[in-house]
Amino acid sequence: MKIKQLYGEDSACDFKESVERKQPKSWLKSISAFANGMGGSLVFGVNDNGDIVGLDDVKSDTEFISDRIKALIDPIPEFDLITKPADNGRSILEVHIPAGEMTPYYYVNSGTRTAFIRVGDESVVATSHQLSSLVLKGRNRTYDSLVTEYRIGDMTFDALSKIYNKQTRLHFEQKLLQSFSLVTEDGYLTQAGVLFSDQCPYRHSSLYCTRWDGFEKDDASDSREYQGNLLTLLEAGVQFTTLHNKKGWIKLPNKRLDTPDYSDRAIFEALVNALIHRDYSILGSEIHIDIYDNRLVIYSPGGMFDGSLIQNRDLNEVPSKRRNPIIADVFTQFGYMEKRGSGLRKIRNETAKLPGYSTEKQPNFRSQYESFFTEIPNNNYKQEDLNVPQNVPQNVPQNVPQNVPHSSDKSLDLWIEEQIRINPKITTDELAKLSDKTSKTIKRHIAKMPHIKYIGRGNNGHWEVTQSIKSKRL
Repeated sequence: MKIKQLYGEDSACDFKESVERKQPKSWLKSISAFANGMGGSLVFGVNDNGDIVGLDDVKSDTEFISDRIKALIDPIPEFDLITKPADNGRSILEVHIPAGEMTPYYYVNSGTRTAFIRVGDESVVATSHQLSSLVLKGRNRTYDSLVTEYRIGDMTFDALSKIYNKQTRLHFEQKLLQSFSLVTEDGYLTQAGVLFSDQCPYRHSSLYCTRWDGFEKDDASDSREYQGNLLTLLEAGVQFTTLHNKKGWIKLPNKRLDTPDYSDRAIFEALVNALIHRDYSILGSEIHIDIYDNRLVIYSPGGMFDGSLIQNRDLNEVPSKRRNPIIADVFTQFGYMEKRGSGLRKIRNETAKLPGYSTEKQPNFRSQYESFFTEIPNNNYKQEDLNVPQNVPQNVPQNVPQNVPHSSDKSLDLWIEEQIRINPKITTDELAKLSDKTSKTIKRHIAKMPHIKYIGRGNNGHWEVTQSIKSKRL
């Protein structure tokens, strides 16, 4: 049997063929990383292929491992040594390390102290920023609870007060700032307090919003930067995404049903999630909203708080561990989030309510140690739209003919071709308005006409007709 059938080598498990005695750092770094993260196991007696080879003297190896952990890891983490028999008469040895509470756990040797963290299936040296986070964790503190040099008299909270009044229908009183842990008893603001203040001076409390033309970061039709408190950023993000959340439609027996590109509620949940869970100690970075033709992506600095990778987790099993509990509690007071950690599932559930939704349009999440991405597919996007531009100049001639045929696909094709010849920069939206058709219909017809091509990109491009439908008939 392959050992990976039992354990599966990932961020929570390492395999070693033998106990390295001359260079114990080769495995002690994993002890440090597991204790600094979610915990994990080292399994000795397994080769690189995942075959169980066993240990010759498991008793001696057990004693050596225990001694080296106690001597070279500071503080000493909790650990369990578990011996299991192998089929070849030898034994394998599992060293289980639970998540530590006294982080950071250092590997100590020759006067140096090095803390390791887990990134994927590797144990790597923690950066200065990651080390600071581990120090806070070991002190049972969070970044948003740290006390700043700003005093209550330096800041105002009008935006906070306004939203509190609106959402709770209660009057906002100054004493609530202390109740929310935004201000200390002696009048100093916490980091959370600064982030909710009207004057929020932190440049990294920023939001970058971009509507890209196409599917990659190339030309942009709309780009905006916002800086300010968390409530300002949330409002700005909602306004930007609403502006670019176009609507299609589905034909029903007695009516037509409008279908937005994205669920407004799903986007709102994703924005709140990004603001609450971002790592505000990472300077020089900010939240990004990137809208492409086929998807919307929200990036937030800071990965999963427990160090895991969201793409490797079952969303139904992800616990509610909050990097910024004070910020989260304030948003909870407004009814903007729930305490039980259901935000990611809600993004998927709200998207699934869209008319015409299919499973391939399901939002996806991925993370690295210092980044988190939420990707929501455009519910109205179809592959046939690939080569059809959506945002080109609006300089439409005023004397464009309006005699649009409605009964024949061929007739509509001819009309589209004629309008493109008259105005090579005409947009599909403009063609839709002139023809009383939908943009979706226009795009579908153009996609079926290979002799009509769009040259260039975005506002600088134009249509070209290589051969007319009439000449093709001849």
